[in-house]
Amino acid sequence: MNTYTSPVPIPALDATAPEVYREIYGMPMFVTIPAAELAVSKDFWIRGLGFIDLFSAPGGQVTHLRRWAFQDVLLVPGVPAPAASAQAINFAAVLSQLDEIAARCSELVPGCVEGPEVKPWNSVELTVTTPENARVTMTAARPLDPASPQAENLRKIGIPHPADKLRA
Repeated sequence: MNTYTSPVPIPALDATAPEVYREIYGMPMFVTIPAAELAVSKDFWIRGLGFIDLFSAPGGQVTHLRRWAFQDVLLVPGVPAPAASAQAINFAAVLSQLDEIAARCSELVPGCVEGPEVKPWNSVELTVTTPENARVTMTAARPLDPASPQAENLRKIGIPHPADKLRA
């Protein structure tokens, strides 16, 4: 029997976000963001985007933030980008989180939120410009009906629907 091993839940309207992952692991991917005011940035990422302070080095050299497993951000002292980039850092979310994140971020920094917006690649996305001018996109996959033409097209090219794996 196949098991679903991703920390990201299977897309569903009632999907529940996993708990914040607090264990230490070798990070397969992370982003480093220079921040002019580390305390302000840290507060925004925690209260607005829902990260935790996994570790802050004494003397303000680095703050290691995390949400779910493999969603790691290092805030370091430095000069932020002069403006938000067209490129974004994407983090998985569940549908029920997007409005909450948008409200919290908008309260902290009015005008920093775009969306949520339904995308043609079967997700809903919320883009937030952080105090460091990083563009962070919270991406929530929408459920794909296993009987839909889209799901059948994916099967034809060898990509099973997640529900197929659970039934195997």
